[in-house]
Amino acid sequence: MYLLGYDIGSSSVKATLLQAENGTAIASATSPTVEMKIDAPQPGWAEQHPDLWWENLKIATHQILATSKVDVSQIRAIGISYQMHGLVAVDKNLQVLRPAIIWCDGRAASIGEKAFRALGEQRCLEKLLNSPGNFTASKLRWVKENEPHIFDKIYKIMLPGDYIAARMSGTINTTVSGLSEGIFWNIQEDRLADFLLDYYQIPHSYIPDIVPTFSIQSELSVSAAKELGLTKGIPISYRAGDQPNNAFSLNALRAGEVAATAGTSGVVYGVNDRPNYDRFSRVNTFIHVNHTAQTPSYGVLLCINGTGIMNSWMKAQIGGGYLDYSQMNEIASHAPIGSSGLCILPFGNGAERILSNKETGAMIYNLQLNIHNRSHLFRAAQEGIVFALNYGFEVMQTMGIRPQTVRAGNANMFLSPLFASAFSTLTQTQVELYNTDGSQGAARGAGLGAGIYSSLEETFASLRVIKRIEPINAEKNAYLEAYQRWKSVLHKFLE
Repeated sequence: MYLLGYDIGSSSVKATLLQAENGTAIASATSPTVEMKIDAPQPGWAEQHPDLWWENLKIATHQILATSKVDVSQIRAIGISYQMHGLVAVDKNLQVLRPAIIWCDGRAASIGEKAFRALGEQRCLEKLLNSPGNFTASKLRWVKENEPHIFDKIYKIMLPGDYIAARMSGTINTTVSGLSEGIFWNIQEDRLADFLLDYYQIPHSYIPDIVPTFSIQSELSVSAAKELGLTKGIPISYRAGDQPNNAFSLNALRAGEVAATAGTSGVVYGVNDRPNYDRFSRVNTFIHVNHTAQTPSYGVLLCINGTGIMNSWMKAQIGGGYLDYSQMNEIASHAPIGSSGLCILPFGNGAERILSNKETGAMIYNLQLNIHNRSHLFRAAQEGIVFALNYGFEVMQTMGIRPQTVRAGNANMFLSPLFASAFSTLTQTQVELYNTDGSQGAARGAGLGAGIYSSLEETFASLRVIKRIEPINAEKNAYLEAYQRWKSVLHKFLE
């Protein structure tokens, strides 16, 4: 018996086939092998057409079926993880009306800020736990203001994972967790955020039907099964945004537990049992995947857009494209902590929530031509990302998130010993790296949602820590000094 999990990112689509009985990944595939293109029709914009996700999902599916040679009739459930905060608009025939406005698009930040003031900051924070900000609801309002000919054709709006589920099944629905990440949900009153929808003049009918995160949400259609090489009727039984799903993948479901990831963007996601908020919305609180009225569960999300993409830029532009990441890490290790005074602000991938939705761009500061070489640049980029994450970590601590351990998958920038050690030392946390990723988590979620797993203990029986990174106290002061210098540069830049 097998479970199929998908992780729909903005860089790639990953699929994993999991053997349900022992939780072993039988096969996995990522498509494309290079990063998917993000279109930027104007500075600060970021779009992808949902067809791009679907085509790469098909490729990844065919690859794992060819590799595993399993009997597809034994695939019993499908789970979906997806890039958060995107906007997909479709007509009644499920035809996409415009490219998706994705998570790192900054065009709606001013719309959200205006709504925050007009609706009342305290009202928004108490009911939404956030400013409307640059989230999905504000992006939809942008479409209404700037593309009314498209807005008037909308039948339903969806988050990226909702669209993939609809493409698989022909059924359009969403989850409360998803609606909260789009700022469509009144968390205080446990219902749609009517006051925001009415202010934005968004018809309530645009919002899909709601299904539980873990449940039989729909079934694979005949046409989608044919495209994917699967059998019709497989239940789609789990979906979640990539960061709540990353936390789920790492079994971070209880108050005080913290998960992190450092892919294209970098995220620290802390679980809370109280609906706390940051009054400046620098970090954001959403409904976690296991939330119920009886046992509330919220995810406090710190996101730095310019994370892996900063390192990727270094690889292409400074490394010339011929170094791999392990070689870059080795070169970076030759520079001292603090990179001999070189500072990099990694904010070059859209509006940053941690900076109150400012779109500052990245910056290389204090480059000394007679001192610095590529080892300093490679190290300063990784340190800059760690410093940016710690900057947000300090905000999370004011909300009661004070972990001793941070869980992460053994992937992306946590594969860099320098990055992982710097993060652990500066945040003074133990970092645990696990044998999982987002697509495996989606597969496990599907098993739980379809009733194949009867409990969380059974769901995560095969989850293992494969490496622990401890703070290096002898390096703590050097990192603190470098961080304070970096922070002074940031504040000077923000003035």
